[in-house]
Amino acid sequence: RIAGLFRLNETAIYPPAKPTFYPPSPPAFVMRRHRPRIAASRALFRVILPCAALALASLALAAVSNEPLADAPGLRASLVRGSGAGHACMVSPRRHAVWRGKAGGGLSGRHVSMASVVAEEMSPFQNLQAMGDDHRALMESLVKNGQEHLMSNWAAPGTDDDKKVQMMDQLKKLDESYPGGLVDYIKNSRELLEAAVSGENALEGFVPSVPVGERLEVGSKKYKQMEAIGMTEAAHAVFVLVAGGLGERLGFEGIKVSLPSDLLSGKPFLQLYAENILSLQAKGREATNNPNLKLPLAIMTSGDTHERTIQLLKENDYFGLDADQVTLVQQEKVPAIMDRTGSLAVDPEDPYTVLTKPHGHGDVHTLLHQSGLADKWASEGRRWIMFFQDTNGLIFQAAPALIGVSESLGLQINTLTVPRRPGEAVGSICHLKHQETGQELTINVEYNQLEPLLKSTVSPEGDVPDESGFSPYPGNTNALVFRVEPYAKVLKQTGGKMPEFVNPKFKDETKTTFKKPTRLECMMQDYPRLLDRDAKVGFTQLDRWTCFAAVKNNAVDAAAQYEKTGFAESASTAESAIYRMFRQKLQLLGVDVAEPSQEVFNGVPTWVGPKVIMSPSFASTFEEMGRKFLAPEKVKISKDSTLHLDGRDIEIKSLDLDGSLSVTAVPGARVVIDGQVKNTPWQFAPVDVNDKAIPEPLRIRGYDMDKSSTEHVYVFDKPGTYTIP
Repeated sequence: RIAGLFRLNETAIYPPAKPTFYPPSPPAFVMRRHRPRIAASRALFRVILPCAALALASLALAAVSNEPLADAPGLRASLVRGSGAGHACMVSPRRHAVWRGKAGGGLSGRHVSMASVVAEEMSPFQNLQAMGDDHRALMESLVKNGQEHLMSNWAAPGTDDDKKVQMMDQLKKLDESYPGGLVDYIKNSRELLEAAVSGENALEGFVPSVPVGERLEVGSKKYKQMEAIGMTEAAHAVFVLVAGGLGERLGFEGIKVSLPSDLLSGKPFLQLYAENILSLQAKGREATNNPNLKLPLAIMTSGDTHERTIQLLKENDYFGLDADQVTLVQQEKVPAIMDRTGSLAVDPEDPYTVLTKPHGHGDVHTLLHQSGLADKWASEGRRWIMFFQDTNGLIFQAAPALIGVSESLGLQINTLTVPRRPGEAVGSICHLKHQETGQELTINVEYNQLEPLLKSTVSPEGDVPDESGFSPYPGNTNALVFRVEPYAKVLKQTGGKMPEFVNPKFKDETKTTFKKPTRLECMMQDYPRLLDRDAKVGFTQLDRWTCFAAVKNNAVDAAAQYEKTGFAESASTAESAIYRMFRQKLQLLGVDVAEPSQEVFNGVPTWVGPKVIMSPSFASTFEEMGRKFLAPEKVKISKDSTLHLDGRDIEIKSLDLDGSLSVTAVPGARVVIDGQVKNTPWQFAPVDVNDKAIPEPLRIRGYDMDKSSTEHVYVFDKPGTYTIP
């Protein structure tokens, strides 16, 4: 009767499932008489009974989950769902209906039991309470930053607990590897995604110009001077190889540094790099009178390449390097991002795995800081760091001149560049100055950004060739030399953080949904963005044939790229480029070397001519090569010939080569070549690229080298004096 004397005014908040009829309100004197009992009834219906129901539900849930009541987290007033919107949860004890008010307005509801409501709302938080301290602290920080969805599809406590621990271990590893942790990663992703959506242009307001640098020609006086300076400074250098990639894109299942650089010597890229370092080290020991000098090599690997790189080094006794002068630093991936709010992506097939993607080779700077290598090298008095990529067999031909220019011009950062034609799909090194702020920096500008930037600031014609026929803005090869001391200081100041960018692929013009999850990226050549305007950054330009020949493409892609740019960048053309480099240097010395002709292997046009390989121990510089050819005018090499020289004490007095000559000599074995060599040459022989029995390094080239003739193959493994023939 008392309940009928007033209306429980719930209909404004909880819309009834069906019309509800109440008796008419009684007269005022009746209301005054029963006011105390009315108030008590309101308290009973609106407060006491709902609270009792919730308490009973919590007791039941605690009993079911075998947890004491003190550990049961209770019904949460708000819970953020996978969409990132806040949900206010209210329970109607009269109709057992849950109504959630979502951030952004509106109410939605469904009829459920009280126990299911409490269980549903408590399950993620029970998982949170069941975690260890480290995992719980990490997840709580992620929840505070909008990542509650990471637990939204987890099973109740007691189910799949090992998988939950595995996911938390993954998140902890990702948190530790990223400077500032995952919270900073989420914050940075939100800022960069908003900038991407708004169409911000990082280069707006800047005017480009050609930066300070040297353009060198092999054999010139300036070139020889820079090489001489570089050889002196190389005794104080360290080397960093960026080798995080597999050869899948090439059709090669191994790691790329294990791919043979050429078939004449048969040496993999990693061996070629090690031998170049050993050659510079030997000359550095002589120059500094320090027989214990070691030039460190750091290799940045990835999860895909780390163990296989270790195996390759151990199986080959580190290719002559001491194990303690080689350090591997492993790059970790970063979480994929599934929306504009920076929500970390979970594998749709596995609710206990965070999707991850590569962060980019800019991580090399972060790893050198986190590992302590940068500080260590600075404290040891090292002066230079040379960064280079995994499959450029010509890079060490440029190393002495590159280091020499760095010292000569007093550069903190020096990028190896090549001439590029206007519009060529290669980034350019540019000096940028902001029109309003006066900010200045020298940095790589991608080719698709350079053209519109030039048109809007310098000339309506854009990127046009100069008198050389090439663009005045040199092409970036991503080989760089850094001065160690300021580099270590900057990394310490920034905590190893690198400038990042994001490149989301939106489904439509609304830019609200991604086609697939994206991620933040960083590039090693963006490091100059961290420097102040007084830092001196420049470039060294050399002809492409003498310093750059990468292995990037499989045969199909290589043929298409060759048609478009003239550079196939395949295993066959990179090998051909190594032979060409030595041929042209010999021609500059005055040697009579036959010209090549073009053949097609595996669909890729490849230049084939005299095949010449000279090991790093034979000559590290152009000037040293000239000293080994005592009378270049007395040396002749025919079109089909192969010449392989491997040893520091080999000299060529005269040579008429029509066939194959291979000479390997240990230190102390002095070999003089003087005379004519004529035999069956080592030739390329096409192979069936579909025959799986043929090794992959041959199939991706489309040929093998027939070395059946061993008539003039010499190996001198003891010191002494020898003459050929």
